[in-house]
Amino acid sequence: MPDQPGRPTLLYQLYCGLTSVAGPLVWRTVRNKLQAADVPELRQQERLGHASLPRPDGRLIWFHAASVGETLSVISLIKRLGERLPDAEFLITSGTPTSAALIEKRMPARARHQYPPLDMPGPVRRFLDHWRPDAGIFVESEIWPRLIVEGAARGIPLALLNARLSDKSVQGWKKRPDTARFILDHFRLFLTQNDKTAANLIDMGARADRVQPGTNLKAMSDPLPVDEPTLSDIRAQIGNRPVWIASSTHAGEEETVLTAHADLLKRWPDLLLLLIPRHPERRNDVAALIEQAGQTAAFRSAGDQITGETQIYVADTLGETGTWYALCPIVFLGGSLKEIGGHNPFEPAQAGAAVITGPGYFNFAETFAPLIETGGALQVQSAPDLAAGVATWLSDQNALDTARSAAKSCVNTQKTALDSIVETLCTQLSLSDRDPTSSV
Repeated sequence: MPDQPGRPTLLYQLYCGLTSVAGPLVWRTVRNKLQAADVPELRQQERLGHASLPRPDGRLIWFHAASVGETLSVISLIKRLGERLPDAEFLITSGTPTSAALIEKRMPARARHQYPPLDMPGPVRRFLDHWRPDAGIFVESEIWPRLIVEGAARGIPLALLNARLSDKSVQGWKKRPDTARFILDHFRLFLTQNDKTAANLIDMGARADRVQPGTNLKAMSDPLPVDEPTLSDIRAQIGNRPVWIASSTHAGEEETVLTAHADLLKRWPDLLLLLIPRHPERRNDVAALIEQAGQTAAFRSAGDQITGETQIYVADTLGETGTWYALCPIVFLGGSLKEIGGHNPFEPAQAGAAVITGPGYFNFAETFAPLIETGGALQVQSAPDLAAGVATWLSDQNALDTARSAAKSCVNTQKTALDSIVETLCTQLSLSDRDPTSSV
């Protein structure tokens, strides 16, 4: 058994007290959001620790993730872990209705989804009493103090997987070293995305012998699903027109994309831009920007058809990005022209695309670095840069093929690390030698 954590700090006790007092207000806010997303009442109660599904017999491995990207990133790992541990069952918790809907479509074998309990005494106790997980694996930066402390107190071995912490978060924890060390001591294993996060965790108080630098788990996720009927339909509407994609764009980025598109239209008058806003609910704002730019658009959510007059097709829906990537091998990935942190470049690369990014991809720095170095991705700063990058690949098929090959090769290299992660989890969380008929 690993060394036991020290005594709870005053700050941790204060946190527990405040969250208990604020519980009704927090629940009201969370419930309102779930109701607005049409989540059934039975499933809303999961946030209070009331499970809507029975616990399966035998060994149960629990993965907890924040939202869509983190949830989907563990699917490949769960599939591989399921092959390695054929008796194991899996529980996936995530906090957003969008992540719940998407995980249901791609649920691995022997897995089920629940919303996580609010980090308050009653919900946490009920959740742990019901599910009794044999191991808990928190993904990226999902650190909920009470859930972690009480889970470990019940003998559940915990890991922080694909760990990523912002500089702001690190500095905040460093100001509270005793509490940071107390919380981190409850994890048996930290598998980080890069060396920087590993060093930061150790500086924050994590025990160095429990920290292992790794790779970005999102690089090893399964390719995004493709709806073949939709793909065939949209291809027929596009015909032989040249196409490029601007994906996961945020407020303040579409202006740059539309300016670049206007420049490209001068050379390719029939060029189509497939624009995928990160948040589809911004469709009215995006429509206004397109109108101001003097360009014509069709909207996926409205069922619009792509005609010869359509210059931009706005894919303002959820869950179809894989289909759009299958349409075109040139993808600009948003969240990078502003200081947002970027998005996962391996998703378009897995689909066979070459990638363009702005400079603000700090959340995926370790992922973009090899892509840019090998030529699978380009970095741009402005609308003229973006137009030039797209123009290079539109006009030079050999250059595009070389970039696509480099991106695909980089993805394949990263995937080889998945088996190593599986074995590390099995060893450090004592999964291989556990009695599968027992539960914590």
